[in-house]
Amino acid sequence: MTRKFMKLSLLLFGLLFVLAACGTDENESSGETATNGSGESGKTEETKTFKIGTTQILEHPSLDAAKEGFKQAIKDAGIEAEYVDKSANNDNSANMTIAQQLVSEQVDLIFANSTPSAQAAKGATADIPIIFTSVTDAVGAELIDTMAAPGANVTGTIDLHPETMPKTIAFLKELGATNVGMVYNAGEQNSVAQITTAKELAEKEGLKIVEASASSPAEVKQAAESLIGKVDAFYIITDNTVVSALESVIDVANSNKLPLIVGELDSVERGGLAAYGFDYYDIGYEAGQMAVQILLEGKTPSEIPAAYPANLKLVINKATAETLGLEIKSEWGAEVQ
Repeated sequence: MTRKFMKLSLLLFGLLFVLAACGTDENESSGETATNGSGESGKTEETKTFKIGTTQILEHPSLDAAKEGFKQAIKDAGIEAEYVDKSANNDNSANMTIAQQLVSEQVDLIFANSTPSAQAAKGATADIPIIFTSVTDAVGAELIDTMAAPGANVTGTIDLHPETMPKTIAFLKELGATNVGMVYNAGEQNSVAQITTAKELAEKEGLKIVEASASSPAEVKQAAESLIGKVDAFYIITDNTVVSALESVIDVANSNKLPLIVGELDSVERGGLAAYGFDYYDIGYEAGQMAVQILLEGKTPSEIPAAYPANLKLVINKATAETLGLEIKSEWGAEVQ
């Protein structure tokens, strides 16, 4: 091998080494690694974790199901979330304290589960997005301007389908009721609105509403008992105080062979005779989908219309019907459980 050829070989080798080194530097600077066994790049990007505050007036099956649905929608969207969960334990004065705590923790979004919780959250911040559910009259509670155009920083899902109360009052009449007992907490704006509507609808059907108020779960049974001899059926709306102590009303109703119509399906499962309703999990899930639009798509609550439950059905508790000696008629089109 000639000296000239050796020099040329060394020059070519050096050039290849430099090119290889440049290629390595380029790959390293791009932040990419070799593909894995599935052929996907091993490129890593830090995923943002959103801090979400949840607040609800108290814990009971319907509200808990709504919160579960909300969180599942967040998870299904692939969102990494850190939750700050709060409950007021049926203490209205605690709602504002909780709302202020969530604001001070600088959460990215507040999920307000019940009317009092949503009102407190709105009073605490005009900047943090608020998504509510388990609210019956969002306009009357001054949470939103209209269903179609919520305005401000609040939107969510309603827990009263427009046909729920008309169908319920008509069903009570079908059962032969003339005087209907309603136990509720007069301190819940959500409940006062429903009582007012129920009275108007009952009057049109020739029925009379007889009220009894309970300001705490401990007072619910006494309030129900005060109506015995005055009513021939009970109708328990989506009142958080009464629903949390529903078994007390069920006991009074069954002991006196009086039908108890309830405001949501979880209460049928607990022993209420029947309800026109929907799954609270579903309205919680839909509220979660609204939150996804805000967290991932950059929308504001004012751009997302508030929504009613999508599906309404009559569900009857078979065991309770048998206790009352009630025949379940096929023309009711009810789902029996």
